Amino acid sequence: MEIQVLGGLSVQVPTRTLRLGTPKQQAIFAMLAVQPGQLVTVSELVDELWSDCPPRSAVANVLSYAANLRRAFEACPSGRGIIVRQRNGYRLDVPPELIDIFCFEAERSAGREALTAGHLDEARVLLGSAVTRWQGPMLAGIPLGPVLTARTVAAEEERLLATELLADVQLRSGRDDLAIPLLREVVARHPLREPAYALLMRALHESGDHAGALVAYDEIRTRLSAELGVVPGVDIEELHRRIATPVPTPVVVAQPERSESIVRDGESAAVSEQTRQLKPVDHLPRAVADFVGREDVLARLLAETRRVEERVPAVHIIDGMAGSGKTTLAVHLARRLSARYPDAVLFIDLCGHGEKNQVEPASALVTLLRQLEVPAEQVPVEFEAKVELWRRELARRRSVIVLDNAASSEQILPLLPTEPTAVVLVTSRRRLSHPDVAPSQTLPVMNPEESVDLLALTVGRARVSAEPEAAAEVVRRCGHLPLAIRLAGARLAHRRNWRLADLAEQMAAGGPALHHLAQEESAVAKAFAASYEPLPEATRRVFRFFGLYPGKRLSPSAVAALTGLTVTEARAALDELVDRNLAEDLDSARYGLHDLMRQYSIELCVRTDSPSDRSLGLGRLFDFMLEAALRVADLLEPGVVRSQVIHLWSGRSELFEALGEPHAEWLESERAELLTMVLAAHEAGFYRHSWQLARALWRFCYIRGYFEDIILTHRDALEAAEAAGDTDAMALMNNYLASAYVRTGDNRKALDHLTRSVALSRDSRDVLRTARYRANLAAVYWWSGQLNESVTLGFECMRDKAYGEVGGPILLPNLGLALSALGRHKEALRLHRLHLAWARTHSDDFHVLNALSHIGGVRARMGDLPQAIRILLASLALRERTGHRYAEAEVRNDLGIAYRGLGRLVEAQQEHEVARKLSIASGERHVEAAALNDLGRTLRAQGRDVEAAEMHEAALRLATRIAHPYEQGRALAGLAEHFAGIDPAEARRHWERALAIFRRMGVPERFDAERRLAETETTEAGH
Repeated sequence: MEIQVLGGLSVQVPTRTLRLGTPKQQAIFAMLAVQPGQLVTVSELVDELWSDCPPRSAVANVLSYAANLRRAFEACPSGRGIIVRQRNGYRLDVPPELIDIFCFEAERSAGREALTAGHLDEARVLLGSAVTRWQGPMLAGIPLGPVLTARTVAAEEERLLATELLADVQLRSGRDDLAIPLLREVVARHPLREPAYALLMRALHESGDHAGALVAYDEIRTRLSAELGVVPGVDIEELHRRIATPVPTPVVVAQPERSESIVRDGESAAVSEQTRQLKPVDHLPRAVADFVGREDVLARLLAETRRVEERVPAVHIIDGMAGSGKTTLAVHLARRLSARYPDAVLFIDLCGHGEKNQVEPASALVTLLRQLEVPAEQVPVEFEAKVELWRRELARRRSVIVLDNAASSEQILPLLPTEPTAVVLVTSRRRLSHPDVAPSQTLPVMNPEESVDLLALTVGRARVSAEPEAAAEVVRRCGHLPLAIRLAGARLAHRRNWRLADLAEQMAAGGPALHHLAQEESAVAKAFAASYEPLPEATRRVFRFFGLYPGKRLSPSAVAALTGLTVTEARAALDELVDRNLAEDLDSARYGLHDLMRQYSIELCVRTDSPSDRSLGLGRLFDFMLEAALRVADLLEPGVVRSQVIHLWSGRSELFEALGEPHAEWLESERAELLTMVLAAHEAGFYRHSWQLARALWRFCYIRGYFEDIILTHRDALEAAEAAGDTDAMALMNNYLASAYVRTGDNRKALDHLTRSVALSRDSRDVLRTARYRANLAAVYWWSGQLNESVTLGFECMRDKAYGEVGGPILLPNLGLALSALGRHKEALRLHRLHLAWARTHSDDFHVLNALSHIGGVRARMGDLPQAIRILLASLALRERTGHRYAEAEVRNDLGIAYRGLGRLVEAQQEHEVARKLSIASGERHVEAAALNDLGRTLRAQGRDVEAAEMHEAALRLATRIAHPYEQGRALAGLAEHFAGIDPAEARRHWERALAIFRRMGVPERFDAERRLAETETTEAGH
């Protein structure tokens, strides 16, 4: 298989070109193709297809497009399993080398490396292959959203760079005849591209066409002036001068002896400056030999330098956390710039990590002036005179200055030049901000590919190639931090008998990874300490307690609860941590820590703060998060959740003022944090907080279809309740665990948990809870196919005195579903109407939409199809308005049944397919089985018998796996109809199996099965 995105989108399989469908469907595949092996979420796909205003059906459309793509791939043997469906998105499971853009990028990078190493022939082959892969614009003809637009723009820039590199290789090899056509094509398509014009001028000049080179110069100068109002960069101007003007022979002028009276009399040092001969100076530390990655940052800084260097001095500030490679990058960039700034390359460590040892500007000026070989006796005493002399010296030279490890803007401002003859590179662990200084460029950690490359250069490529998975795990454990990777590599380099897997295992199991990342005087923890120690105590406390927080994203309110600070104090401390690159500002309201920084934070907290202080902080945090969740749960279950969870909040109201009014979307945004909090509270011994928080989250997870989250949290919360010996809590957790198992089709576990709930609550004084558990048990009987048991228990519950309290929201819909399945539609309709009346009386949107769904479903089965469609659409509209996604798949499937009854088969098929996709996304396997069966019926009505049989076979496999007898029977009946005209014996066998199930359940489908079985037997006898 070959996937092409350069010049359009196509997929080549062994015998043909695969059809990818509509433009939007192609855009979805393009999103997967440019991110192979990565999960692309449904929400990302929606944003790509409809960046401004997605329609209400956006998610359903995306699911349908993706399903069509999967079917297209699975239709050919080599395409099976290529598009993988995951919980909330899709992944293209192919190696990148099957996609032409990644082959191009690999060849371009290898060609650049070969060129750097001086291997011109190898570079020419690699770059030539990369450039010829382009058959036109990337993804031509595909509707591009924000992600694909950015990717195509970046790829086009890489294409131009590769073409220019190839032209450079041809020039170095003396093949200007091959370079010139390449460059003329580039400047024709990109008439403002200066690097290509510079290469074209050089190629023409070296081929002897000096006039052509000058014409090319005139073209770029005229275009830049007319369209941008700027002049060409220094590279082009210098090349133009070299072409247009003969280079004069240098004349050595004897330097007059310095008059001591000039200095003694205190006259201006300008005389000495004029008589002192300028010699190139280089004070950069040794650059690392294995610099890798950071190409995007380097390209951005180089481009910005070229943009401003003719007008003002270029000043770049690079900030980042300790160990991120700021100094390494600055030194490497300074080396890259030294050819254009050949007179001086200076370096000074300003020691900004600590408050005590910082280099004052006056001392820094002395050091820098001495690096420029200004005699010590000519350096003035007065500070302002030092600054003036420094700037005069820089004005005479083209220089690069690295100001490493700056503490503040005030420290570097006196060191900045005023003339456009210098580039200044500043590194700092703090985010420097000053009106006279450009914003900082924050240096992130390396990406996984760069990290592995750095490890390979440290330990050897052969070792990394032999254990790629272990290498990836080592750099992941290093948090992709360059200093940590180098130290891990050094540890391996001195242990030749170790495998990478050995170190990965030690880092995973042998305590915090920081312990493995130290060598002699170098250690990641030591680098972190230099940033931590100067902090005020309140900020240091926030940093230490940050490590106690169980989640990944911490709000100022949570910090205030954890540390006892006010929200204002907490926010100020967090901002200080961000400024010093000890924490990350994730989204202006949430903060995070790098993995290694978190380990350092935890170690500090354990070493510094007492166990009682840590436990007190965690208790305050769990109290706050539980109360915040309960305030939202009160909106979703008015009066219910507080009757089961008794939590008396006695904390500070300001914590909630910072959060604003409670709303369900807060739970959505904090879902991952809250799920982690349930588990963390259990582990920390806060058992009550664990099970109560799980209960507070239940209704939200249930109506949003997050059933796996319910299982995860309530299973852990049940253990917490058992550890606390709280029988009522144990019964409660068993009950809500059962609700999720029912929805995901595990009826055996649901029945087991509900039986435990009933048993545990038998001696409870809370008869309301016992009645609730028994009512839920009736629902599980229905899903398990025990319809008569479900109805019997349901009516028993209705006669119970507690029925008046729980019957509306629980018993009525469950009993109505069982009655409807038994064909007792009028009784079912009456109960669902009572449910709707209860919901309206209590102004409960969730139960209103649920009751409407059930009424519509019964109406469809009674044959009142237009009315059923109106009611089902009203239920969907209410779901859309309120955000309650519960049981949407069932409603879609019922809507398809109604459309099929009216002969609207295309609409019916669409609804069944959407129902199937939604059920897969939410894990509702019993609904998926129903949707497969009804899709099969609709396909048969369209005359597509083979496809219909495939749907019934899939339904049978699924229903058998989850022990759902009703859908097993329906699948067998569907297959029997398929075989009726093909193989009467096979049809009879399927009818017999279906009839056995229907009789055991007592459903009306048994009558049709009996009739069809008799017809089949008659047909067989005739044969």
